[in-house]
Amino acid sequence: MSALLEVRGVRKSYGDRVVLDDVSLDVAAHDVICLIGSSGSGKSTLLRCIDLLEDIDDGVIRFDGSEISDPRVDPREVRRQIGMVFQAYNLFPHLSVLDNCTLSPRRVHGLSKREAEDRARDLLATFGLSDHVDKHPDRLSGGQQQRVALVRALCTRPALLLLDEITAALDPELIGEVLTIVRQLAERGTTMVLATHEMSFAREVATSVCFLSEGRILEQGPPAEIFSNPREERTRQFLRRVLPS
Repeated sequence: MSALLEVRGVRKSYGDRVVLDDVSLDVAAHDVICLIGSSGSGKSTLLRCIDLLEDIDDGVIRFDGSEISDPRVDPREVRRQIGMVFQAYNLFPHLSVLDNCTLSPRRVHGLSKREAEDRARDLLATFGLSDHVDKHPDRLSGGQQQRVALVRALCTRPALLLLDEITAALDPELIGEVLTIVRQLAERGTTMVLATHEMSFAREVATSVCFLSEGRILEQGPPAEIFSNPREERTRQFLRRVLPS
């Protein structure tokens, strides 16, 4: 199967600090790629480069056969097909849940108000948020806000969904409800690349797991292989620290 997303030899630095070092990755349609590794290993930066929120210093990123890392490419056009959800939710505080979810479909994708609202209400209902459509974000729990952020990204029907540590800012009891939504998306065939510290979730849901260390993908493979029989000593050290004894 040809790759929907191709990352080839990507390098990214901030001054003298190398954050991504010769990173290559293929993502096919319906893949769920989990990026794991310590904080500062480059996971979030890789997602931000894919979404063109950061310029790369070297390498190529292709999406659906087109080189999107070319400086002449309009990032707004690329983001019409790529959705990204951040750990800090990034909901507009002055807008209701419904308005947060319909803003981009109307402004960017040209849907009518009725079309956008129908699509948003259907998704909000699917993820148990029908009772909150008229509320503002400050009236919601962290888990509810993160679910709204997921729905907002899905309202544009992206071909690729990027999730950046979306449970990191949540209390432990709220993590499960957000991961349940992501699990449902995976079961529906949504193509996703996500950075996560939730190892049991990565083991269960991912089609492939990438272990990053110091800006490099040191190891990649099926979850059973990465978690049960990793090749690299650094992967083994990381998993010993994060997995229960």
